Amino acid sequence: MPTCENEAGAENSVCLRYKRLPTDVWTLKEKPVKKTNVQWFLAVAVLLFFQNHLYAQRNPRATAKFDKAGKYVMVEYGRPSLKGRDMLAQLQPGKVWRMGADKSTTFTSNTNLSFAKVSIPQGSYSLWLRKINDEAFELVFNKTTGQWGTEHDVTQDFASVPLTREQNTQNVEQFTINLREAPKGGELELTWGTLILKAPFTLK
Repeated sequence: MPTCENEAGAENSVCLRYKRLPTDVWTLKEKPVKKTNVQWFLAVAVLLFFQNHLYAQRNPRATAKFDKAGKYVMVEYGRPSLKGRDMLAQLQPGKVWRMGADKSTTFTSNTNLSFAKVSIPQGSYSLWLRKINDEAFELVFNKTTGQWGTEHDVTQDFASVPLTREQNTQNVEQFTINLREAPKGGELELTWGTLILKAPFTLK
């Protein structure tokens, strides 16, 4: 019987097509995926992840710190710019703002604090600004830290502190948090545009 292996069937049209097919077609399922391809794919994925992360964190970050006799308060935050906007005026009453940009603002203290009648145990919190109305704001301490600045979980809110409001004679373009010494301890000050918000505290 003629077959593709003997001379009688060698010129058969089916055999000719078989011979023209590349060897890889018959061994494709048996070929393992090359490690270099997998490594290249992983490298690109990691690069894109970090590129997106760095792009998202596009605002500069700063740290404000108040230290007295080894007891300290520290705030780490992002610093957005106004760029012709009035961001706090756009904030709706009852809503919170991350008090910065990108990642949430982190408040850390190594001692217990008192904001008027509100006690804040030592530790780390995320800070939020809640607008009561156009004339009143309050500082919100949230037990979750490190989250993205729009991921506010109200169930994790620990305490709220009233803020006093002042009008600035100058327009501050970049959001700024200051920690200063005050007669009874320290004072946290938020400045942006022509608005100044303050909350005095004592160290225990």
